[in-house]
Amino acid sequence: MLKEYKSVQEVVGPLMIVEGVEGIKYEELVEIQTQTGEKRRGRVLEIDGDRAMIQLFEGSAGINLKDTTVRFLGKPLELGVSEDMIGRIFDGLGNPIDKGPKIIPEKRVDINGSPINPVSRDYPSEFIQTGISTIDGLNTLVRGQKLPIFSGSGLPHNNVAAQIARQAKVLGDDAKFAVVFGAMGITFEEAQFFIDDFTKTGAIDRAVLFINLANDPAIERISTPRMALTCAEYLAFEKGMHVLVILTDLTNYAEALREVSAARKEVPGRRGYPGYLYTDLSQIYERAGKIKGKPGSITQIPILTMPEDDITHPIPDLTGYITEGQIILSRELYKSGIQPPIFVIPSLSRLKDKGIGKGKTREDHADTMNQIYAGYASGREARELAVILGDSALSDADKAFAKFAENFDKEYVNQGYETNRSIVETLDLGWKLLKVIPRTELKRIRTEYIDKYLADKD
Repeated sequence: MLKEYKSVQEVVGPLMIVEGVEGIKYEELVEIQTQTGEKRRGRVLEIDGDRAMIQLFEGSAGINLKDTTVRFLGKPLELGVSEDMIGRIFDGLGNPIDKGPKIIPEKRVDINGSPINPVSRDYPSEFIQTGISTIDGLNTLVRGQKLPIFSGSGLPHNNVAAQIARQAKVLGDDAKFAVVFGAMGITFEEAQFFIDDFTKTGAIDRAVLFINLANDPAIERISTPRMALTCAEYLAFEKGMHVLVILTDLTNYAEALREVSAARKEVPGRRGYPGYLYTDLSQIYERAGKIKGKPGSITQIPILTMPEDDITHPIPDLTGYITEGQIILSRELYKSGIQPPIFVIPSLSRLKDKGIGKGKTREDHADTMNQIYAGYASGREARELAVILGDSALSDADKAFAKFAENFDKEYVNQGYETNRSIVETLDLGWKLLKVIPRTELKRIRTEYIDKYLADKD
């Protein structure tokens, strides 16, 4: 029999203090019954002697201290998992919200997960095709990688996320592929955009959606990514599926952490965020990966909006330390009408070299990638020089690079949100664009590849 307590001493924001408790554990699930009979849930956040601090998932509005009953359930917050979750939509606490039947779980799993033993981790090496040239060609995503998208307020990261969710696939592998989508603190319109896009394109048939809206309790936001990753771990490591996890928006998640930290009166760190923000984010990001001897994998694309487009802000800054690169959306490209506005120069995939080359993409991939990067950087410099000194100050090579950079933005980057390019189409397009650069300037590509592929484009 679970013991009931009527010793609530204080309620501050999303936190409740209960005294006289015994035999309870950290992260334990709590049931709160208000004076009206309404039941709410929470979890144990802190224990100090016989005092417990409880984090309320549904908020504290309307709670009467004297008549509220608290029961400790003796287990952590869990998610009931089953393959039937594919094609379904849930809220941030794992309850179905798509008017479909209840999920009959195969088992119930602690949403906090358990870390992957570093010795058991397998090194990411298989290419994932997203259909987006700037990612596939220049910042290649590899199975088991965590590659965040850094965006800004008002930039179309939702369109990019939906495009990746629709188009992503592992080439040459018969294993099942699934997308787990976790949304935190998004508006109703944004949620409807994702649901409509997934439904219209059929992507819902291989997706699981966890959606926490902006008007849902902020505390629910903290559990949403853990719910999504628990589902992903079950599909990947128990059902052998390749799972792509897309989490948006990690900035809203960090704001919820800051809100709880402030209510606990903790000493704030940078910009008011808790000092354990790095540790907390790493507990989410490090749940991506591959395990030796198991066929499944979790690849993660977290999306975050940088406040004031500041890449040194604590959230993108700490994310960059934990993850393996970043894809950066540019406000300048967005204003120029380029879709998707991915700025390739500061973008980086640290594992790209492991997922490209002969037998994975194509033998010329690494050379053309390096040449395109160098050519685009030179072209942008030449264009800036022309603005200051005029075209007459440019050499013929500078003019060629400037032309290449212009064409690159128009044709390579600006592919739109509906175009799904194969890696071969992306590589061939790169060669077509490189034609404007004199052969003598193609210093990063081996001669045999120039002879083989550039001739085809003449």
